[in-house]
Amino acid sequence: VQLQAFGGGLVQAGGSLRLSCVASGFTFVNYAMGWFRQAPGKEREFVAHISGVTGYTYYADSVKGRFTISRDNSKATVYLQLNSLKIEDTAVYYCARRTIQYEVDSVKSYGDWGQGTHVTVSG
Repeated sequence: VQLQAFGGGLVQAGGSLRLSCVASGFTFVNYAMGWFRQAPGKEREFVAHISGVTGYTYYADSVKGRFTISRDNSKATVYLQLNSLKIEDTAVYYCARRTIQYEVDSVKSYGDWGQGTHVTVSG
């Protein structure tokens, strides 16, 4: 299993970024995927989740209305569109494959992780 995230960068507050995560080594459509983030000195926190076949989405309250998760099963890729970025969105963003039927917003539900991509929002 490989998850390769990219698309991070430096952006001004109020700006936008689009993160991508390309998956390989498993049947992508069969798995829900998630995005998490980790800011310096803080624990990894849930950002968004998308189910495999139905595309059901779920968001952390802190990003609801600003971030959008989507997937293209034909490309084995999950995306995270980040709009109206705030300084507090600065973090390393990780994509992950959900492998355990625990809460969708729990790190424990995700057994495979990408390497992370850095997002820095400046004031």
